[in-house]
Amino acid sequence: MNTDLTNRRAIVCGGTQGIGLAVAHELAGSGASITLIARNETSLKSVIEALPKNGFQKHDFIVADFTTPDILRSQVTEWLKSDRVAHILVNNTGGPSGGPITEAKLEEFQNTFTQHLLCNHILAQAFIPGMKAAGYGRIINIISTSVKQPLKGLGVSNTIRAAVANWSKTLATELAPYRITVNNVLPGATLTQRLSGIITAKSAKTGKSASELEQEMIHEIPMGRFGDPAEIASAVGFLASPAASYITGINVPVDGGRTSSL
Repeated sequence: MNTDLTNRRAIVCGGTQGIGLAVAHELAGSGASITLIARNETSLKSVIEALPKNGFQKHDFIVADFTTPDILRSQVTEWLKSDRVAHILVNNTGGPSGGPITEAKLEEFQNTFTQHLLCNHILAQAFIPGMKAAGYGRIINIISTSVKQPLKGLGVSNTIRAAVANWSKTLATELAPYRITVNNVLPGATLTQRLSGIITAKSAKTGKSASELEQEMIHEIPMGRFGDPAEIASAVGFLASPAASYITGINVPVDGGRTSSL
């Protein structure tokens, strides 16, 4: 199975922590040059220094905040002026705060829509021409299992993630003739800062201890444990590779069997 990404460049969003960081290491380990996009320049430099290098890889980064899409577009446009081509785009952005959808404010929907769908679209439009010219393209969106089964207490996230999934499916159909695949990876409960934040917030609201809430969540997972970011990254690595050339327009749950639908 060919998973070699030598001479390919991957854009990895949110690559300084959690799943994004794991994805950056996975793809670099397969030979890809990595361009990270995140807002903290210090963290970006630190991650770049730690990424695997085989002597031919050239890693770099773009400093941008997904709350300001116009600046993101400007930074990416500037990066493209050096005639660089991105063969792989991994869209990955932290989710919104939890809470019942009946209590969600309009700006929560607007902000999340901007950070997820609009910024994904800006990046896709920027890099698709290069993918077409190269005859190789992989767009992989890190979303959530909520696109198959809405999660309790995550009303805004459930709504916007579904929009991203349908955007992705539409894009997959349009880009298939150009040998560009578009797929979604759906992480379940994964050991990241986001999961810790959700548990902490729920603990404060319910009065239950964090450990008690963790056990309740684990009880819903057939494998009996939380996922590791590296396990999500492995799925991304496969979908980014030549081996996945005939797979497009799909949702891949990586959740230990938690999602009850096919």
